Amino acid sequence: MCNKANFTDLCTGYVSSDRPLDAAPHDYVMRIRSGQLPPVGAFWSLTMYDAKTRFLVRNPLDRYLINSPMLPGLKGEANGDILLYLQKDSPGADLESNWLPTPDGPFAAVLRLYLPKQSALDGIWIAPAICARA
Repeated sequence: MCNKANFTDLCTGYVSSDRPLDAAPHDYVMRIRSGQLPPVGAFWSLTMYDAKTRFLVRNPLDRYLINSPMLPGLKGEANGDILLYLQKDSPGADLESNWLPTPDGPFAAVLRLYLPKQSALDGIWIAPAICARA
């Protein structure tokens, strides 16, 4: 959801699947399809919050967000997609670059677009869903 009235340069939204996000029973993934990065004139960030406390989540990586300046260090799939792992435990050393640690329970992930392009403001670009991993 974009707040055009007050912040034309910031687009914020809670992204989720069809049920509340809870990392106690589930691991999650956000798949950013090749060529479908958030359309911005500046940068984007996905920030992790504990849904109970509304605070950032303490974690062993001291990582509270993944953002566009981190793209060169993220591991891409063979088809160009980027998988972001949202879960309480490490997805494995080879995937930790793409890991955004969650609390061991309910969480909220906020995707912010700074200087969003018109396609984001008009709803043409849709933020990728956060889905439970199979």
